[in-house]
Amino acid sequence: MTKRLEKMRFRPKCIPVVDIFAGPGGLGEGFHQFQLGGRAPYDVRLSIEKDLTARNTLKLRKFFHQFPVVPLEYQAFVRGELSQDELYGAYPRQAGVAERQAWQAELGKVATQLVSTRVREALGRSRNWVLLGGPPCQAYSVVGRARMQSTRADFERDERHFLYREYLRIVANHQPAAFVFENVKGLMSSKQGGKKVFAAILSDLARPAKALGIRTHASLTYKLYAVGHAAQAYEFDGSEGSSEIPDFLLLSEQHGIPQSRHRVVVVGVRSDLATVPPSLELQSRVDAAQVLDDLPPIRSRLSQELDSLDAWRGALQDVTDQRWFHLREHKLFGPTAREVITVLRTQKTQTLHPGTLYQSYSRKPSILANWYREGANGLAQHEARQHRRDDLQRYLYASCFVRAHGLSPKLKDFPVELRPEHKNVELAVKGEMFSDRFRVQLPDGPSTTITSHISKDGHYFIHYAPEQCRSLTVREAARLQTFPDSYFFCGGRTDQYHQIGNAVPPLLARQIAGSVFEVLRGTVGGH
Repeated sequence: MTKRLEKMRFRPKCIPVVDIFAGPGGLGEGFHQFQLGGRAPYDVRLSIEKDLTARNTLKLRKFFHQFPVVPLEYQAFVRGELSQDELYGAYPRQAGVAERQAWQAELGKVATQLVSTRVREALGRSRNWVLLGGPPCQAYSVVGRARMQSTRADFERDERHFLYREYLRIVANHQPAAFVFENVKGLMSSKQGGKKVFAAILSDLARPAKALGIRTHASLTYKLYAVGHAAQAYEFDGSEGSSEIPDFLLLSEQHGIPQSRHRVVVVGVRSDLATVPPSLELQSRVDAAQVLDDLPPIRSRLSQELDSLDAWRGALQDVTDQRWFHLREHKLFGPTAREVITVLRTQKTQTLHPGTLYQSYSRKPSILANWYREGANGLAQHEARQHRRDDLQRYLYASCFVRAHGLSPKLKDFPVELRPEHKNVELAVKGEMFSDRFRVQLPDGPSTTITSHISKDGHYFIHYAPEQCRSLTVREAARLQTFPDSYFFCGGRTDQYHQIGNAVPPLLARQIAGSVFEVLRGTVGGH
């Protein structure tokens, strides 16, 4: 297909969007879903991601978005009746578009000229476009830095400190009308060579060409704004000597997201545009149960032994033989034991299964029903992972503790019989590290941050219903991240969790898209 024909397929009078370090596409999905008066003003034409599995998720989603009505073949694919190759083979034109729009490439290693070519092809003649993304965050996160304290020299040399310059390079070379730069909260306190990383990044973003030594665009400047909880957006001009950095932290739970996720979000506006992006509106709190309670109750599986419903029930029943269970006057154990008794009785009357990769489904959550269920046929990826017998007993105790006491227990609140056998357990009991290693996500408030660690184990993401006694499923994690139920994550379960944990909540991204649109409203269709 010629470039001319490719350009003809761009949606007319739309604002082009390029999404880099895209992951499974949370930011891009939010911009795609933003509408005003029934019209979608953004066209996400290129998403760049280095991980093959996440890129495959991106490609599948871009394929999905090309159909006003979900095709039967897509539904068959989600049910596991059709392979991905067979699905794409049924619609080669749409698959070709998705292939071009979801590019697997590692910025910083792929040739800069090739990146520029792909961006120019996506933009066509549009001058007023939007860049999305943020560099990989592990080197900036507080946990990541803590883990690298023993290898400080390696941390200081970590190349992920400098991946933001690849973002900067696209800004300098292609001059978007606006950009959205997102990263972890730890970026605000991260240092490299003794200097604060965030202050340097802000200065560079304000003058990207100058920062990279590109003389041809030396006059290019951007105004930087925070769009979070403040009544009015902040402005930062990157001038020399600026000592006070605005609060760029965006608190998701203040904007209707069922998750306490705090991220740095910087909105850059090209200096020739006069409009200031408005702050996001404060919204009512959304609790975890409000977006999870409609999902079918399922049980976990037993690992390292033969699994069955009876074996699962028996593994949980064994806690009644432990010493703590009979200390009925204990202020923590007594009320928890009484909840355990009630739960074990209930489990005997339930016939729970471990869930499936796909099931027929027509219910809706009590809030945000249209957002979650539009375009979804049935329910995909709501399947419990396996847990060891001893971990299941810890989950039962922890979730019953929540019922009894209204909060998730710290490790010091666990009876000795249920404390894990690892070398740092005594430090954890003292509250010095990982004291909340086993954490229940409470039903009556936003969840804690869904992180990529959910891909390793479910200890920090225990479901609040002790009758189910398990960690969150892929679909539940996706719900808390506000991915629509029609969003299908490629790869194995570990890959799926990892993608979800690294993503930006699409519903939050949609609100950011609205703020950015106010800046670009008069440029739609401008070239």
